[in-house]
Amino acid sequence: MKLYPIKLSPFVSETIWGGRKLIEEYGVETEKANAAEGWMLSCHEAGSSSAVNGEFAGKSFADIVKNNPVLCGTNAAKFDDFPILIKFIDARDDLSVQVHPTKEYCEKTGRGQSKTECWYIIDCDEDAQLLLGFADEISPEEFKTAIENNTLTDKVGKVKVKKGDFFFIESGTLHAICKGILLAEVQESSNTTYRIYDYDRRGKDGKPRELHVSDAVGVTMLKKYVQPSFCKAYELYSEGKNLLCDSPLFKVWKDEISKDLTDNADEKSFVSLLILAGEGVLECCGETVSLVKGDSWFIPAGSGEYTIKGNLEILETRI
Repeated sequence: MKLYPIKLSPFVSETIWGGRKLIEEYGVETEKANAAEGWMLSCHEAGSSSAVNGEFAGKSFADIVKNNPVLCGTNAAKFDDFPILIKFIDARDDLSVQVHPTKEYCEKTGRGQSKTECWYIIDCDEDAQLLLGFADEISPEEFKTAIENNTLTDKVGKVKVKKGDFFFIESGTLHAICKGILLAEVQESSNTTYRIYDYDRRGKDGKPRELHVSDAVGVTMLKKYVQPSFCKAYELYSEGKNLLCDSPLFKVWKDEISKDLTDNADEKSFVSLLILAGEGVLECCGETVSLVKGDSWFIPAGSGEYTIKGNLEILETRI
């Protein structure tokens, strides 16, 4: 098997809050009414991305990884399954107020998958905000009462955002992406969400969307949101690699390239390149491929030195 850079086509998720920016501006192809989420690198059973080029063209990324685990590297081999999922999310409307379970809660209940995630704000409306944690620490009783009385949004922390902001959201953190935000998300490979409050919206069937209050009460941290010390949000990004987070689950950089950048894909980890803006080329494994906004590229572990040329903004992820 010859190593080569693999271009991935996303699984697309349509929701009641999703927009069409990924379709109209980022080259995501779908016949769905909107593209709320593009799962740009995914092995998850709920939706796998697929290879576009080369030997693996037409195959699901889940099958590629299952049959060729060496592509992922030695760090990924420490996990039971492929460990991460990378998305674009286009919030035309507010997402539900929600929480994802911790590993400990999943083990305790015997169901679900833990989900720690991080967000890079690609673009947003001037008044856009996130809901993160609580404005002040509250008791479990106050949390339950706020849910029952539909006053939860009065208790949560509200964070105004701008392009280039970065947030790391540990599992167990109450959160919501609000309307007018386009972001890239790197997360544990999980699709377990406990919905706490959903603005009394109804699904396509006309019924209120399901809430998961009992689970949410069981796992939510009832305190203010604090960005972990291993994360950094920049006012301005420098030329080259800007480390955003170095967590035990994944490492993420914002790559700013105006001319060229040379790096290495060693045996420890694959390299995911999510093209946020611009265009250029990638020289890797003896091949030269074009990079454009909206692309997702997977460089296999052990591919060695590669060079990116052009004028580009890239979200780079490794394990």
